[in-house]
Amino acid sequence: MSDQLKTLVDHPVFVYLTDGRTLVGQLMGYDQAANVILGQTHERIFSSTEPMKSVPIGVYVIRGETIAIIGELDQELDEATDYDNMLVEPLDPLKL
Repeated sequence: MSDQLKTLVDHPVFVYLTDGRTLVGQLMGYDQAANVILGQTHERIFSSTEPMKSVPIGVYVIRGETIAIIGELDQELDEATDYDNMLVEPLDPLKL
C-alpha cells in the first residue's frame, strides 16, 4: 500500500478508520508500514438526526493498521456536496 500512497502526497485524502471514524486532510507523508501524516485534518461526524459536523484536528498521525480505506478526495465534488442537509447513519467499526 505504501507505494500507492506516493501519488497521494500533497493531495487531499479521505481516510476511513477501522473504528468507524472518517477523516479528511492533506497527505503530508507516510512510511513503509503505511503510517500516514495528515495536515489540515478534519474529522467528519455523521448522524441520522443532525447534519454532519466537521471537527478541525490539524496535524494528525495515523497508524497504518487502523486504516481501512484511504483515497484521493475529489475537492470539486466534496465542495458541491450539501453536508448541512445530509442526514446519514454513521458507519460501524470494522470487525476484524
